[in-house]
Amino acid sequence: MWYEKAQIGGDEMSVKRRRFSAAFKAEVALEALRGHKTINEIASERTVHPNQVMGWKKQAAQGLPEVFSEGHGRGAKEDEQLVERLYEQIGRQKVELDWLKKKVSPLT
Repeated sequence: MWYEKAQIGGDEMSVKRRRFSAAFKAEVALEALRGHKTINEIASERTVHPNQVMGWKKQAAQGLPEVFSEGHGRGAKEDEQLVERLYEQIGRQKVELDWLKKKVSPLT
């Protein structure tokens, strides 16, 4: 692929693909959404391509409505229910284990 090796002056040189954290992308996208600087200014300051800045800005703008939607906190409720069910199951298994230990102890 083009990003694995590049030829410079006849010599092969490996080129590593840059990866950006979600926090960095969010910071750049937020800066682009604010509109205080042009996309090119942001891109040159952050040493990224302007197309990346535009893509991150577009992703951020599309994701914002989900932040304010009513169902946004639904995952926390589901997690609480799951934890509650798991604790119930642990309790039942502990009772069963204690009962089995009592039944087995006279035999040994």
